[in-house]
Amino acid sequence: MQPSPLFLACILALWTLILPSGSTIIPRKNSQVPKGFVTTNSRNFQLDGKPFAFVGANSYWLPLLTSQADIETTFKSMKQAGVKVLRTWGWNAINGTELEGALQTDLTYYQVWNGTQYLINDGPQGLQRLDNVISTAEKYDIKVIVAFANNWFGSDLYIQWMLGAGQPHDVFFTNRNTIASYQAYVKTIISRYKDSPTIFAWELMNEARCLSDTLAAGPSCVPGSNTLRTWYQEQSDYVRSLDPNHLITTGGEGHFFWKNPRKYWFDNTLVSDYNYNGEAGEDFDHDLLLPNIDFGTYHLYPQSWYVVDFPGSNWTVEDWGLQWIDDHINAANKAGKPVILEEFGVGGLQNKTDIYPKWVQHALDTKHAIMPWQWGQLGLTESGGNRLIKYADAIIDGASPNDGNTFYANQTEVWDVFTRAAKIQNARSG
Repeated sequence: MQPSPLFLACILALWTLILPSGSTIIPRKNSQVPKGFVTTNSRNFQLDGKPFAFVGANSYWLPLLTSQADIETTFKSMKQAGVKVLRTWGWNAINGTELEGALQTDLTYYQVWNGTQYLINDGPQGLQRLDNVISTAEKYDIKVIVAFANNWFGSDLYIQWMLGAGQPHDVFFTNRNTIASYQAYVKTIISRYKDSPTIFAWELMNEARCLSDTLAAGPSCVPGSNTLRTWYQEQSDYVRSLDPNHLITTGGEGHFFWKNPRKYWFDNTLVSDYNYNGEAGEDFDHDLLLPNIDFGTYHLYPQSWYVVDFPGSNWTVEDWGLQWIDDHINAANKAGKPVILEEFGVGGLQNKTDIYPKWVQHALDTKHAIMPWQWGQLGLTESGGNRLIKYADAIIDGASPNDGNTFYANQTEVWDVFTRAAKIQNARSG
């Protein structure tokens, strides 16, 4: 049933009261989206009016390759495995002191910092490599999620070069100069691909948190401060003002801010769970309600987040993951928006073999899209199959970088979990 104009006016007035002053509501209208662009319908993704369920792949390293043959090989493998969506980084930033080495080693970089503003590299060693990945994805009918920034390295370059030493990490989300600089970069990326149906969605940042791995959180980014939510809202509104057609999401890890957060035993003490108590800065339940956030994302790495899984304990990686999935299902159901289990991983082949089938099946049963971290490719040939492609990340004996969570085709039991899931999801699509 179509809502009345009076009802819609009341909702608009309510949002005006709830949202911060100066915010802009520019809702995305599916009926006006061009052919080939992904849309949403309540908890589901759609493509040209038909369901679009999928298993996707993460590969940050694809734009770092210099061999088109290797890029083609990777996309062919993804296509054969049933992958419909690739997620990759839309940033690759370096310090000016790294430029000489980058040029010598043919390292991919999009931004170079050597002063209070970055310089864009849109040449053949820069954004043209991202152009090529997206055009090759189009050739293989694979959509691409592009993240604009990274919490763990790239965003700190803005702080260090623009604001100087001694700043907390969260000033990235509040300082008007860093926000303006971030938005200028966002505009650069969007202007390249605004009309491309190959883009699945824009991500505001990979894993935004109050802190990073090099800078601590400041006093203005604490549970209940809404620092990240305010930033999510402003940036999603800004992206929507530039691009009315593509989906937008946060790229967050899916942390909650619950009044009564979950607790767990650590060192003989019951402690409040960081993933639920708001300390990370996110508030998944409410972030998902923002009008220009079209779907939710969350990540799942309990082995990295906890040190309480030990023989004889009543806490397991598998069970914690199933609970985490359920908590995000509940939030997505309340918001009436789709959700992607966008990154997940466990270390050790046996752990993957034992745990992934249960996590993936539960996600399939609850209308999730699934994107494991991360896609592993064998048979790469550039530089004889051995090349340092970014800092410590390397192609070794023809294998793409392995961070312990990577899965490869020769790990048959794990590989089959995702190819079976892809067949199920693809059968659900139109």
